[in-house]
Amino acid sequence: MFFILVLACGQGWADKQNAYDELKTFTEVLDIIQKSYVKPPSSKELVYGAIKGMLNSLDPHSSFLTPDEFKELQIETKGEFGGVGIEITVKDGWLTVVSPIEDTPAYKAGLKPGDKIIKINNKPTKDMGLTEAVKLIRGPEGTKVILTIFREGLTEPKEFEIIRSIISIKSVKVKPLEHQYGYIRLASFQEDTSEELEKTLKTLEKEHPLKGIILDMRNNPGGLLDEAVKVADEFLEDGLIVYTEGRLKDQGMRFTAHKNKHPHRYPLVVLVNEGTASAAEIVAGALQDRHRALIVGRPTFGKGSVQTIMPLEDGSALRLTTAWYYTPNGRSIQVKGINPDLVFERDVSKAKYPSIPMIREEDLERHLEGAEELPTPEKETEKTDFLIDIALQVLKNWDAFTHLSY
Repeated sequence: MFFILVLACGQGWADKQNAYDELKTFTEVLDIIQKSYVKPPSSKELVYGAIKGMLNSLDPHSSFLTPDEFKELQIETKGEFGGVGIEITVKDGWLTVVSPIEDTPAYKAGLKPGDKIIKINNKPTKDMGLTEAVKLIRGPEGTKVILTIFREGLTEPKEFEIIRSIISIKSVKVKPLEHQYGYIRLASFQEDTSEELEKTLKTLEKEHPLKGIILDMRNNPGGLLDEAVKVADEFLEDGLIVYTEGRLKDQGMRFTAHKNKHPHRYPLVVLVNEGTASAAEIVAGALQDRHRALIVGRPTFGKGSVQTIMPLEDGSALRLTTAWYYTPNGRSIQVKGINPDLVFERDVSKAKYPSIPMIREEDLERHLEGAEELPTPEKETEKTDFLIDIALQVLKNWDAFTHLSY
């Protein structure tokens, strides 16, 4: 035991020594640049660039935010910002459109899932980070941005001239279905999502007794964890919703449901696809594990990692992956995603863009492999939507799914 302890201590000392040696190299390089570069460099820009490089060497969801970028992130979670309205990621070194947000300039201009953005205002985007790309695409309302797109099936790149507008994302939308059946679209999880959902459910329930609800989370990129927990809690009476595990003890959290004063005692079908990510996967996983809903559609994106925002003294911040999400049954979402109870190859999003493959977490560069399983401690949906028809038929024949509880 003593020998093992000595080895462990020795290894820790060696790791620290290596870190000091590497920092010495960094300091040496910084000194050389400051003394010898052809133009006098900004020390802040050099340090910020080095920090960005460190974060970019990790997984695609970790990043460094300058003070301005941190402010923009805080604005975004409120659901309103100036831009064109697209969700983007990085695939094979290229900025790639995950989904245009419905009713936004990008959506109206005709951008499609899978489009590769090769230039922003004629600036090449190869190996550009997401944070820089978002900063270039966003801007004041009424200003213009030119996105050069490479699309599968086109012989040459195509330019899209898009006028920025205030992107006000309505995260909860409702649509009438047949008598006593409701349809709710959850487009994202922002500061008011759970409150809006609660109001929507109350309105639907006042109109007439409900026999079932369709909760559509296709192409929902996620958002705020606490809002996702509240949404799941709306349909659950007790028990675990989601928990997290990280390297540090304080990164382990458990979120549980509370008894609802006005429980929603009717069947629930949740629609998902490859664009259902992060917080949306948490909701789907909780409702599936707790046998509260039937999940219908395609396997989800597979983003099961937790990002923590760590503000720094100068107003900048780190967005760092610090833990894994787990469903109530101890399933890791990372890469694997949520597999629906009923899988349908045909999906309205794929039918509209048949030649463009959807993107999942496993397609991203430097994606983290999923943690081991642990034991339990945007297009607005069309009238002819195939999956809505399927979901409605499931609700009408709910007796075939009596193993579910509500």
